[in-house]
Amino acid sequence: MRSLIFAGIQRYSLFSPNHVGNDAAIFSAVAQYLKENGHQVNMYTEQEFLTNSLKGEKYIFTMMRSKASVRKLQKLEEKEDCFAVNSGHGIENCTRERMTTLLLENQISHPRSLIWDTNDGVPEALIKPVFEPCWLKRADFHAIHREDVTFVRTSAELQEVIAEYALRGIERVVINEHLKGDLVKFYGVAGTDFFYWFYPQEGNHSKFGLEEINGAPSGIPFSEEGLHQLCSDAAKVLDVTVYGGDCIVAPDGTIRIIDFNDWPSFAPCRQEAAKAIGGIIIRKVENVGL
Repeated sequence: MRSLIFAGIQRYSLFSPNHVGNDAAIFSAVAQYLKENGHQVNMYTEQEFLTNSLKGEKYIFTMMRSKASVRKLQKLEEKEDCFAVNSGHGIENCTRERMTTLLLENQISHPRSLIWDTNDGVPEALIKPVFEPCWLKRADFHAIHREDVTFVRTSAELQEVIAEYALRGIERVVINEHLKGDLVKFYGVAGTDFFYWFYPQEGNHSKFGLEEINGAPSGIPFSEEGLHQLCSDAAKVLDVTVYGGDCIVAPDGTIRIIDFNDWPSFAPCRQEAAKAIGGIIIRKVENVGL
């Protein structure tokens, strides 16, 4: 096996709300795995990648999130100057509006949703049949602040919160129907057998405490194999290798993905995940031929 040189581009702390340490830990664990397997890793901050050139590395693993750095990565990939896990296009696909559109277009099980301009009022007749209550989420990016995801109970409250989003400069929102059932968090690495799920309330794993809306899990039976397959299908549609997210298991066992993220923290399963992530990175780059 040839020795490879990797650029590891870390995530800017702004994009790790309440999980700065966990995000840094999984990234460091993957870098250590690559080193232990005979490869060189040059580490960069997201800011360094954005403002400077790499040192000639062709292979990148990254948790970057800023729009500017993702655009730069995409340009490098399009010029075939590098190969990245996750790809810049996959990272962008996990932003809220693109994720919602791609999952629904590809019949991936997801809540009924609307994508709306914040300067336009939502007709009450459109809201009441499906979206009372509902979740309002900024469409252009991931949740950075607690206020970027809001549980809304009535049509009148929805109009008020949309207006608040507009005042914060958020031009578009995604409106998801609220699903009743058990909230389940999952982590996976496409192309491997690694998959892990758990109830976030039981693991005290939360960014903004919104898990309380669905309440304590009741242990509704569901197909773990079905969940893994559903997540694998979503990862393929969104073009991400390292992923995680959340789903709701309905009382009848139906599973719907409510969020899907590029490279989450893997906090409850970090060491096992790092081996799977590092292994798939090596296998992928060995087949690229740059």
